[in-house]
Amino acid sequence: MTLDELKALAVSMLDQAYCPYSHFPVGAALECADGAVFTGCNVENAAYPAGICAERNAIFHAVSEGHTAFIRIVIAGRGADFCVPCGVCRQVMREFAPELEIICLNGAGESRTFTLPELLPHSFGPDHLSHEANM
Repeated sequence: MTLDELKALAVSMLDQAYCPYSHFPVGAALECADGAVFTGCNVENAAYPAGICAERNAIFHAVSEGHTAFIRIVIAGRGADFCVPCGVCRQVMREFAPELEIICLNGAGESRTFTLPELLPHSFGPDHLSHEANM
C-alpha cells in the first residue's frame, strides 16, 4: 500500500469517530509487516476512561486478527496541529513495534513523520521483564 493510500484510509476514519464529548475526531491506519492494513477511530464514552483512541483501536484490531508486527501508522486529525499519539498509545505501540514509523496529519493534510523512539525515548518494553534483565 502506498503512503498516500494509507493516509487516505486514516482520513476516511475521521467520519467514523464517535466523539460527542471532545468533538475531536481521530482516524488511524496501521500497516503490518505482511502488508495487511487495519483502521481505527476514537470511540468516546460518557465514563471517559472507557473510551479508546484511534491508534489503539487499530492496533488491537490487528492483534485480534493475529498480526503483531507493524511498520507504520498514520494518525489523522482535523485540527491545525499534527495529531500525535497520547502517552498510552505510545506505550502500546512500543509493545509491538519499538521502531514504528508514525505519520501524523493535521486538518490541512500536511504530515510530520516521527519514529517511536523520538516520541517515547528511554521506553519500557517486554525486554525489560525478562529474567536476565532483572538480575
